[in-house]
Amino acid sequence: MNSARGDQVTFAENYPHEDIFMQQARKNGVELGVLDPSPAVGALIGFMAQALNAQSIVEVGTGSGVSGLWAFHGASSDSTLTSIDSEREHLGSARTSFEEAGISPQRFRLINGHAIDIVAKLADHNYDLIILRSPEDLFDLSQESFRLLKANGALIIDNAMDGGRVADPTQRDFATIARRDAIKAIKEDLRWSSALLPVGGGVLIATKIA
Repeated sequence: MNSARGDQVTFAENYPHEDIFMQQARKNGVELGVLDPSPAVGALIGFMAQALNAQSIVEVGTGSGVSGLWAFHGASSDSTLTSIDSEREHLGSARTSFEEAGISPQRFRLINGHAIDIVAKLADHNYDLIILRSPEDLFDLSQESFRLLKANGALIIDNAMDGGRVADPTQRDFATIARRDAIKAIKEDLRWSSALLPVGGGVLIATKIA
């Protein structure tokens, strides 16, 4: 029995070190009402970017820039990030965060608009890592991700379990159903190798194996 053990979730969330730029971006996100990735999820994004030696990254749901900063932290020094958000204010906050962190403007492209329309125009087999952080069109975006990724590229869905709502069968709102459908589709698709992790709001990681 593990009932006497410590709080491993809090321990895991306190494990990563966020630099001053990540900390400031996180504060900006609180002011904007943005749900940025937790520190543990941010560290996971950075870890995956480093493991993949990612050079080309796509993110849907820019937030205040926390996720992007973690991606740049782990990715190769010549990596580029395409980040999409429907809120101009979020993109402005992220741009400021990136510039203050000394990231060259040539390394990031911030796009305002409807994510699925923009993603549909991105090139096939061109990206090492895709990060999805918004439930809107999540099923379609997860399906498009397979097309965009290089072989052995990875998909990360942040807040995949919405803090437990996805695991509660009584929850039938649009966002919860979208998350369930995306998770189920990836689990059942033999072209993906995937894992569902209970960090932050829940994270799904999938690697393209075909």
